[in-house]
Amino acid sequence: MENIVSRSNELQTVHTIKRDLSVIGIESGSTVLVHSSLSSIGWVNGGTQAVIQALMETVTDAGTIVMPSQSGDWSDPADWSNPAVPEQWWNEIRATMPAYDPSVTPTRGMGKIPELFRTLPDVKRSAHPAVSFAAWGKDAEKLTAGHQLNWSFGDDSPLGKLYRTGADVLLIGAGYDSCTAFHLGEYRAPGGKRIESGASIQTDAGPQWVTYEDIEVDNEEFEQVGKKLEAEKQVHTGNIGLAPVKRFSVQDAVDVSEAYFSEMRSLT
Repeated sequence: MENIVSRSNELQTVHTIKRDLSVIGIESGSTVLVHSSLSSIGWVNGGTQAVIQALMETVTDAGTIVMPSQSGDWSDPADWSNPAVPEQWWNEIRATMPAYDPSVTPTRGMGKIPELFRTLPDVKRSAHPAVSFAAWGKDAEKLTAGHQLNWSFGDDSPLGKLYRTGADVLLIGAGYDSCTAFHLGEYRAPGGKRIESGASIQTDAGPQWVTYEDIEVDNEEFEQVGKKLEAEKQVHTGNIGLAPVKRFSVQDAVDVSEAYFSEMRSLT
């Protein structure tokens, strides 16, 4: 706490965050896919609640706020590496994992803002056990509905709907490595590696372990994709407190990502 206070050049409040969101082009009726780092902003009066309130009051219910609400623990233990678990545990983990529940299952690695956001009244959360999205506002139901197990970041996912809606990505103190929109470009690019994954979901008979088909994704190249995006498309920049902020269209992000991964895969 003391460190954050000493680094902060201005007290951050709902008012100052709304001011800065407006400067970067977020307004009533905007549809934004938000990736965020609370600590990067500096000291915020009201913390996570204040940031979300500022976003909601700026976008209003005429627009829509979307955040990734991924829960990586709801996946096949054979794929875990942070930490890995003994192979002799795998079958028991699959058999005893609680079913994914959009209203209860916690996020993992998403940060404090998405974790609070997913719990708020009128926030909808998609049904994918591992890579869900949470949304609030005018199109929340439409954007999160029908998130199928197979091809979790594909054109039928919330990312595909955001692309067709003409939404923006908003990075608040987050790097391009956090930009989930780039995953849709990975899916669209030819040559993606097909994999099988699994999770526990709720069925009429109770929790059940199911497997599904997917494309292997990896954000290791996303900083390079971001550089290509900045070179070729319009990326609006600003600040919220100490946090650098970037705003750009989901369509541009996906198109650039698709071109990047198409070229990379053609070389291998």
